[in-house]
Amino acid sequence: MATPAQWLAGARPRTLPAAVVPVAVGTGVAVSEGGAVWWRALLALFVALALQIGVNYANDYSDGVKGTDRERVGPMRLVGSGAAAPRQVLAAALGCFLAAAVAGLVLVVATRAWWLLLVGLAAILAAWFYTGGSRPYGYRALGEISVFVFFGLVAVAGTAYVQAERLTWLSVAAAVPVGLLACALLVVNNLRDIGTDGTSGKRTLAVVLGDRRTRTLYSLALLLPFAFALVLAPARPFSVLALLALPLALAPVKAVRAGATGPALIATLQQTGRLQLVFGALFAIGLAL
Repeated sequence: MATPAQWLAGARPRTLPAAVVPVAVGTGVAVSEGGAVWWRALLALFVALALQIGVNYANDYSDGVKGTDRERVGPMRLVGSGAAAPRQVLAAALGCFLAAAVAGLVLVVATRAWWLLLVGLAAILAAWFYTGGSRPYGYRALGEISVFVFFGLVAVAGTAYVQAERLTWLSVAAAVPVGLLACALLVVNNLRDIGTDGTSGKRTLAVVLGDRRTRTLYSLALLLPFAFALVLAPARPFSVLALLALPLALAPVKAVRAGATGPALIATLQQTGRLQLVFGALFAIGLAL
């Protein structure tokens, strides 16, 4: 039976900035639009975290039963390592999805925006079929698109909407850099696993692009958000506060461009998550101001 520490590791806490940052930025947009509702922001954060942890457990389960996790270099896999039975990890994933659905339903009732039920259902289905089912789209180089949509556009604009109860151009524009940074987390993770994924038949975007072009993609995903912060400056001048996070991008970009592989990219993944958190906090504050 897996220990609490192993369950925590299986939740992959280094990926959680991808859930926290869009809620923070969406709340910054809501403050800017004069419609911040803090209990709704906290509930949106719970939904995002539950979905992120749920998808991590779901990926652990699906990859484990398919045998694609046996030679991984990165964080421990509960099923692949044999620490937990597949049915236990599946139950944990479904429990997280259920918790997210219940919390999301509260937000739907509060806003009376019933169409959000479809958005929530789409998010849960996307989380499951990333590696689940007979034809997982994560094995067909579509993972980054899904991450950009759900951890960028949907999460930021959705968080702003459930508070301000309107969709604005700012919430969509602010979602772009957030989505790119979330993609950077996935890109560097898949870059680390490019060898084992290729041999196991898991065709991630990194496998399709190859090593060199994946490293270029990572650099763009990490640096373009700063350009977007500048683009928003005429409308929201304090968005340039996000540029203060730029020094944190230098080390991971340098490591990836220098050819870091395997365990060395675990440190890069940590640096990417740290950059995402700092950029998100500064960007949210700048938008709110």
